[in-house]
Amino acid sequence: MSKLVRILSALVLISLLATSLAACGATGSGKVKVGLSFSDFATERWKNEEVLMRKLLEEKGYEVISQEANHDVKLQNDQIDNMVSQGVKALIVVAEDGDAIVTSVDKAAAAGVKVLAYDRLIKTDKIAAYLSFDNVEVGRQQAMGVMKAIDIENWDVAANGPVRLVQLAGSPTDNNATLFTKGQTEILQPYVDAGKIEIVAQQGVDNWDAANALKLMENILTAANNDVDAVVASNDGTALGALQAMKAQQLAGVVPISGQDATADGCNSIVKGELTVSIMKDIRNLSPLAVDLIDKLLKGEAIPEMKKFTLAELTVDPSKQGEVPCVFLDVAQVNQDNVYDLVVKSGFQAYDDVYRDIPEGERPAKP
Repeated sequence: MSKLVRILSALVLISLLATSLAACGATGSGKVKVGLSFSDFATERWKNEEVLMRKLLEEKGYEVISQEANHDVKLQNDQIDNMVSQGVKALIVVAEDGDAIVTSVDKAAAAGVKVLAYDRLIKTDKIAAYLSFDNVEVGRQQAMGVMKAIDIENWDVAANGPVRLVQLAGSPTDNNATLFTKGQTEILQPYVDAGKIEIVAQQGVDNWDAANALKLMENILTAANNDVDAVVASNDGTALGALQAMKAQQLAGVVPISGQDATADGCNSIVKGELTVSIMKDIRNLSPLAVDLIDKLLKGEAIPEMKKFTLAELTVDPSKQGEVPCVFLDVAQVNQDNVYDLVVKSGFQAYDDVYRDIPEGERPAKP
């Protein structure tokens, strides 16, 4: 065999080996690749969860490829396609748009990739699993917190008229926003039907952006001549944006308003008496569970806590077909009475962040 033939044969073998490794999602070190796809890192929690997931996956022996799409739907689809071409065998995806991302996710699933929709539903039955919190219950708890704050059962309609309520429903591209609104409506609608509540505005907030919520709330207050009694906002960011508009009209701390995520800024607003209630989703449990699920899915192991729900149920859209395996975690309501025990003592948020700008004499002791 000539030297040239031997060289060509060796190159062919190397090429075949590289193709085989890519097909099985392994690197030269034999590690299986897992991709992380995030809608953005502007949202406070996502970068923290990316760091934790990467660490936990690497501890289990996986190689991690991570991408962030900066709220760009096309870019996220392209990034997922690219990760699949790099040989990932599993993907954990925080979708920017649960409809638009189906394009790349279906292709990934067809290539044998296990796709886990992380905290935001991807609207296809091709995903291997959907992991989130009970988002309908989040909406119920938001509305219940605000109803308790205005003492709805004793509200005097004859003297005050119906409660004039604003709903800030979250990002239209995030299916979770639909589920939050569903839960809110389950609590609010009976009072609407009874004439105790009038919904004066219901608005989505693009990208969950606080600046967008501020502008919306300014317009709503102007149109209502500041005659608003309650606000059900769907997360802390939008609530804090709305509160800026409410402060300008001396309504902050007077008009009850809900949030979600028990963020440091949200909890600080709660202890200041501005934000009324936030819903704590203990994300410290979510990332480890996502990694555990991906590990089991790749190994073909049983997942007893997983249950199937129809896409019609999950999207509140009867036209959606198919079922999705789901794991849902519980949520908890945070208010002035329990923020210290539930959020601070548990280590979910730092004491100094929650009690920022609160005089020493008005703070509880450090845990």
